[in-house]
Amino acid sequence: MTGPLPPDFEHAGRAVLEFLHRRFGFGLWMITRVEGDDWIVLQAEDHGYGVSAGRVFRWTDSFCFRMVEGLGPRVAPDTDLVPTFASAPIARQVPIRAYVGVPLTHRDGSLFGTLCAIDPARQRDTIINEQHLIELLASMLSSILHSELKVAEEARRRERLEMEALVDPLTRLSNRRAWNELLAREEERCRRYGHPAALFMADLDDLKEVNDACGHAAGDALLVAAADALREAVRDTDVVARLGGDEFGIIAVECDAIGAEQLLGRTRDALDRRGVRASVGIALRDPTHGLGRAWEEADRLMYQQKRARWPLSMNVSPDRTRPGAPGSVAAEPAADGTARGAAMRN
Repeated sequence: MTGPLPPDFEHAGRAVLEFLHRRFGFGLWMITRVEGDDWIVLQAEDHGYGVSAGRVFRWTDSFCFRMVEGLGPRVAPDTDLVPTFASAPIARQVPIRAYVGVPLTHRDGSLFGTLCAIDPARQRDTIINEQHLIELLASMLSSILHSELKVAEEARRRERLEMEALVDPLTRLSNRRAWNELLAREEERCRRYGHPAALFMADLDDLKEVNDACGHAAGDALLVAAADALREAVRDTDVVARLGGDEFGIIAVECDAIGAEQLLGRTRDALDRRGVRASVGIALRDPTHGLGRAWEEADRLMYQQKRARWPLSMNVSPDRTRPGAPGSVAAEPAADGTARGAAMRN
């Protein structure tokens, strides 16, 4: 690596990983994001492990978890000599004999993820003397990340302003074109930084009946009431759109399972207050599949709820294939209160 680091986090990360592999070897160098118990690979310099960006492991299984908790060193030339590493579940999933790991942090000092490496062979002890260099590179990456996340927040605000012209004339919500554009931009941010996100799909239950019984003016009033309820329930950073007919969508940005459940409660309450009956499907973004798959899952759950017409419930959707991922159940909360996908009838 010669000259200054590239100005953006993604290219700087790639340059750092390439440099570290050239200098120290190791079968796998990674930049990761920690989100709940998900340990998400954002970038990888892989030479034999078959790990690529988007792969998700369990955070508490990892050596990095133990390093961050102060239970193991940042540089371990022989992990067999470190009991907390030797007993870690990930050591039974992939061959690891040497380890390097340094935290990446947010501006406030909280954990973002790690810069780390593993190798199936023991490494020379002199690599311990290089810990300061690896920490310096991690600190530089964290500084670039701080600046870029601030810029990303400002870009998101600009996007909302740019999309103000793309609104549904009745409800004054974003229209389908704006939704598609904002969804694509949010997916890019999620992919780059490992942000969580949730998608809500809502369909009114009674619009046809209201139109038939009371006329289209009453139906329009119902649509406006639903739009007002959703607008009230979301945060300023979220996107609410009318996707067509009586179907609405919400992009809940940087929203994990707990945040999605809270938004579900606010949505239910806001619809109740306005006497609006709607079926709602919810899905969290899976780092492996992205927001496109979450949209499909939320839509499926919404129509499942509409057909079943059962009382309010939370469902975990079968959206993960990796070992140890949350499973699927019907019409019951997950035991730990989290959910990958949910259906709600209001």
